[in-house]
Amino acid sequence: MVSVDAILLAGGRASRVGGAAKPLFEVGGRTLLHAGVDAVRSAGARRIVVVGPVLDADLDVRWVREDPPFGGPVAAIVAALDHVDADEVLVLACDLPTAGPAVALLPPHLPEGTDGACLDDGRRQWLIGRYRTAALRAAASGLPERGRDASMRALLGGMTVAAVSADAALTRDIDTWDDLTRARGGIMTESRTLPPEALNEWSAALAQRFGLAEGDIPISLILDLARDVANGVARPAAPLSAFVAGLAAGRAGGSPADTEAAVAAVVEMARGWEQR
Repeated sequence: MVSVDAILLAGGRASRVGGAAKPLFEVGGRTLLHAGVDAVRSAGARRIVVVGPVLDADLDVRWVREDPPFGGPVAAIVAALDHVDADEVLVLACDLPTAGPAVALLPPHLPEGTDGACLDDGRRQWLIGRYRTAALRAAASGLPERGRDASMRALLGGMTVAAVSADAALTRDIDTWDDLTRARGGIMTESRTLPPEALNEWSAALAQRFGLAEGDIPISLILDLARDVANGVARPAAPLSAFVAGLAAGRAGGSPADTEAAVAAVVEMARGWEQR
């Protein structure tokens, strides 16, 4: 009998939602992470490896992390392969509100002559797939730096992967706050989400407008603050906290060190907020 394990990807930067933990978004009364776990368990997965920071310590899964973090989905899969030993492995991104029906479309075992199968809605959805573990390992062995920043095509392009036709409604993941609103059945609004590269442009414009020097606006530091506050307190608390950190840093002198100290203090509060 063919055995199957599962790899769930839950460690992306989530730049378009301010660094919030997308797997913890709730749709239909449960998180996207739980939806993914339930989907692969229903498909027969005996061992589930989740790649990302530990988001729910009570889940019966193995948590791992690619090194260094944020190396992309291929690096995450390569890291997880060290912890699976079944004949086949399900691969699923944890930003899919329709994980159950999507995974259910995949074959219960792979046909002869194929290395894998994935959903196809007009584009190959590599991250909703089922693959032979040995074939994945062989493909991964040829990648430099354990797949860091590699494309899914670099990993799977040389494999024989069958396409499983699927409606686009089943493969629509959550990338933005508007996507989350739509998934929850709300009314879509015009997206005002900035792509990551636009932040540099906006930051430069702000610096020019207010006479700030290059480096006075630590984008990564503020995005990390927003993520930690959104995850530990609530999403609306993120912009409020960024404002307070800036105010505190300004009153302390306004140096980069003052900013870092203020942000660190807010982040420390946010991380301990749920344990009050």
